[in-house]
Amino acid sequence: MSYLSSTHIYPIIVENVKLLDRYVGKKPANGSLYLTATHLIYMEASGAARKETWIALHHIATVEKLSITSLGCPLILRCKNFRVAHFVLESDVVCHEVYISLLKLSQPALHEDLYAFSYNPKSSKEMRENGWKLIDPISDFGRMGLPNRYWTITDANRNYEICSTYPPDIVVPKSVTLGTVVGSSKFRSKERVPVLSYLYKENNAAICRCSQPLSGFYTRCIDDELLLEAISQTNPGSQFMYVVDTRPKLNAMANRAAGKGYEKEDNYSNIRFRFMGIENIHVMRSSLQKLLEGTGISPGEFLSGLESSGWLRHIKAIMDAGIFIAKAVKVEKTNVLVHCSDGWDRTAQVCSVASILLDPFYRTFKGLMVREQPIPNSVIPDVNHCLSLPLFASLRCGHLDGDSKEVSPIFTQFLDCIWQLMEQFPCAFEFNENFLLEIHDHVFSCQFGNFLGNCQKDREDLRIYEKTHSVWPFLVQRKPDFRNPLYKGFTVYGVLNPSTLSHPFLQQAQGLSCFASPCIADIISISLAMEILTTRPPGNSLSLIGKSHLAMVYNPLNMLLHSVGYYIVEDFCIYIHKAY
Repeated sequence: MSYLSSTHIYPIIVENVKLLDRYVGKKPANGSLYLTATHLIYMEASGAARKETWIALHHIATVEKLSITSLGCPLILRCKNFRVAHFVLESDVVCHEVYISLLKLSQPALHEDLYAFSYNPKSSKEMRENGWKLIDPISDFGRMGLPNRYWTITDANRNYEICSTYPPDIVVPKSVTLGTVVGSSKFRSKERVPVLSYLYKENNAAICRCSQPLSGFYTRCIDDELLLEAISQTNPGSQFMYVVDTRPKLNAMANRAAGKGYEKEDNYSNIRFRFMGIENIHVMRSSLQKLLEGTGISPGEFLSGLESSGWLRHIKAIMDAGIFIAKAVKVEKTNVLVHCSDGWDRTAQVCSVASILLDPFYRTFKGLMVREQPIPNSVIPDVNHCLSLPLFASLRCGHLDGDSKEVSPIFTQFLDCIWQLMEQFPCAFEFNENFLLEIHDHVFSCQFGNFLGNCQKDREDLRIYEKTHSVWPFLVQRKPDFRNPLYKGFTVYGVLNPSTLSHPFLQQAQGLSCFASPCIADIISISLAMEILTTRPPGNSLSLIGKSHLAMVYNPLNMLLHSVGYYIVEDFCIYIHKAY
């Protein structure tokens, strides 16, 4: 066996390591453990295929070394993509060395030590640069009809002097002065001034975003009031504008006592205020932890744990907020300004959900890639576009060794929301759930540069576009694997109107609870649903809104429960929960 020195990490090879199966209860596999600079690899000693298990080191969330048992020294790895690996090593000394090595390798102190900076797929500099150019987010604003008579793209933040976490270019009303924008930024938490996120071209209704005002109980800012008035006037067809605070009202009121809070309607003309009640990152982190504690136990205990975790309630709250915004834009034809505390996390989630509901482009491969693609000097990432979830990616995803209290499943929740929509509208999305799972894996694998850094300035400072590769060319090569065979094309479905109520569109036949599409005239047959479920590759399906109960399924589905997971009916569809 090799060792870990103070300056270099050498490959660690450990023989006679057991890999326990937590679910089937079969005899533990025996094999060798290989620890490299980027992966932990387990290779079984016997069997014709000599099965290999690969775990990217940056996928590892926690490493737990248990007390010695009759089998040996247990080592449990829990991963950010929800895999759990239970190894048993013969020697306590060796187990401790592997344990210490994994702690150091899985969460480095510097961005430059992440896998993306050493990953080399043997491509030229030109190929790497073209990979980053494969998706052009800037053209998406042109698709929205921007700039236009009401909105302008300004490089006022080119030196990050207005806001360090905004990109160099921002989209603001054409009628406002630079002084008004700067003045408003000083009145907003983290200087995240109100800017355009998405424009619904059909009626000129806009979704804008920002952070909470530094209003306290009595403070006001004329520049901020002028900017909100200008945003409202970009939509002449509406007499008012919604201001949506995604937080619970009690939390926002507590922030007022700290000199922050929310807009006072008396100070702003023609605004209507709404609270959405989405909890903060700490509640979300706790919810996911409780949910994961329920995996690997009996179906009844899992469902009880699912309910007590509150995960589905949180997903429902995010979707309800997105639905409210989409309806305000489409039906009421009014502008919406969205914020939470600092204008990331919850704000990004609900703006993203709303845009997917409104615009079928974002239900395509290219549309989803556009929203997740950070580009140097782009007006899209982090602030202006509907999806700024790469914002604070390193912090929220726990890429580096740091404050674990800042880690939260923001991106996981967003992908869960997309999955909910895909289950209700299975013909409206070009991609399948495996595409979401692949993206989720690479958010945490740190193999590519797309999800590194906490903002655009960070990515420029780290020279992400010069030193790392983009994930999109890698995924485009596998596009056939991710294509949804039920997709009916870009123009068939316009604005989606999902339901988050209990038990919509639930169909049952021969004891099998099956999902049906709420799309117009698109009820999926039981036989087709069976085909989809029985041929769907195992994967980490996420969850679904509402109260759950175990589906009473007959063979052959019953035979898949151990290998694929529990089939659970969640209001209006089958939910496959994969527990590793």
